[in-house]
This record gives sequence, structure tokens and C-alpha cells, in this order.
Amino acid sequence: MKVRGERECQSCGTRWSYYETGSVACPSCGDLRSVGVDARTAHTDAPVALDLAAHRERFGNATGTLPRSGVDELQSDLREYCRKRGFIDGGRLVPLDETYLAARELLEAVDCFERLRDPTDADREYLLGLLAGADDGERPAAGEVPTALREARGMAAVRAVEAYRSDALDFLDELESGAGPDGAERTADAEGDSPAVTVEGESPGSRIGPARDAFERLRDRVTRADALGGDVPPAAADGLVKAADALGTYVRTGDETTLTTANRLIDDASVDDFDPADR
Repeated sequence: MKVRGERECQSCGTRWSYYETGSVACPSCGDLRSVGVDARTAHTDAPVALDLAAHRERFGNATGTLPRSGVDELQSDLREYCRKRGFIDGGRLVPLDETYLAARELLEAVDCFERLRDPTDADREYLLGLLAGADDGERPAAGEVPTALREARGMAAVRAVEAYRSDALDFLDELESGAGPDGAERTADAEGDSPAVTVEGESPGSRIGPARDAFERLRDRVTRADALGGDVPPAAADGLVKAADALGTYVRTGDETTLTTANRLIDDASVDDFDPADR
């Protein structure tokens, strides 16, 4: 969506940033009557924090299966966090951050763990390790993911990359509409309307086509991983995430080396790892 991020309260005159509060209500007096005082910019993210402290207290000493009521509450909090997150912040495409990835993986891991008939100590340690570090963006290394729960890593990558790709493609559409005929970024027009998105570097229009092509190739790999229910090597799943993030850097900066890195990572996603016909 496009919003006017800088707001002014019509009641008391206080100014604030919608990007920081996520609300049109005045932070000083609470009045809902506010107006935007800047140009509209693309924005999909929300100022939401992931706080899992209460869940760590509940599950810290859990053995065997997890308390059903606690699981429901944890999953609800994780879904709410992921639902509110986006990757366009005040007209800028932001990185695919580790906290979002950890929240996605923990959400998938809880579901996978609940389906195990006889979870091992390694399975439990992996789950509790995710719970311990997710709100700080910390995840177990790919080599530490138990075989029984590797679908969690794979499906987290699928969901995260698809969410990021969707925002990135919308960002590219806005970038294209704001680019001049020579590919340069357009400035404000005669009516004072500025482009809805902002990037670094020269000739941003020249990076639109290559980025779209690479995101399409990435989508093919993600679709294959999804068809396998995420049952792919954890390192391969991480490669999809790294490719998406590298493409985001390319869109933001125009740095050709990041596009090369993304294409290499996509190429490295081998057919054997992502081909449903081989299963």
C-alpha cells in the first residue's frame, strides 16, 4: 500500500512517523484526525516486535509432547508477527531479516514436532534452540537441523522467499512506474508527486528486467521445494533465502556482483534436491 508516512494531528499539531508507530492516531492526544504532510510512499512493514519470553518460560522444562494450550498460543503469536511483517519500509526495499526467518522456521518446527510419534532429544533440542533465539534472529546452523524436522527449515524458506518475492516484485513495479525514459529515477512531477519507492545508484530502471528474470527462476526452485513439503537439504533451503536476499540487495543498490551471486545460488539449487519426480 501507499501511505503518507509523516503525519500531523489536526487536534494538537503533534507530528510523528507512521512508519514508527503503524497508526494514524496521535501519540500525544490519541486523536484519530491526522493528515499526511509528505508524499505517498510504498509501505508494507509494521513496527512489530517478536517477544517469546513467556513461551520460553512455559516450554523451558517441557519433556515429550508440548502443552497443547501453550502450542496454540505460540503459533498464534508467530502467525500474527509474520502477518504484520513486510519488506517495503517507507519506500525502501529492506533485507530478508533473520528474525522473520527464525519466526517462520519456529512456526513450521512446532507443527512438525507435534506430528512426530517419538521425538528424539535432538528434535527437542532443535525446537527449544529455535525458541531460545528466534526473537534475536538466531537459528541453528543447517548442519544442526535434525532429519525428522528438516521440513521445517525447507517450508520456512518457501514461505519467507515467497513473501519477499511478492513485495520485491511490487517494489519493481513501482520502480518501473517512477523511472524516466532513460531508466533514471524520476523526480517529483509538476503536481509535486514523488516516486513511491527509492533506491541507490544510477539508472535504476536498468535493473528491473534482470531482477524480475532472476526472481522468476527463483520461484521455480521454491515451487519445487513446496511440492516436496519442504523436505530438501537444509543447506539448499538456506540457499534459496540467500538468493532472495542477494536479489534484494541488487534491487536496492544496482550492484551487479549481488545479481551474479543470486544467479549462482539459484543455479546451485540442484535438480536432485528440488525434483519431486525423484521422491
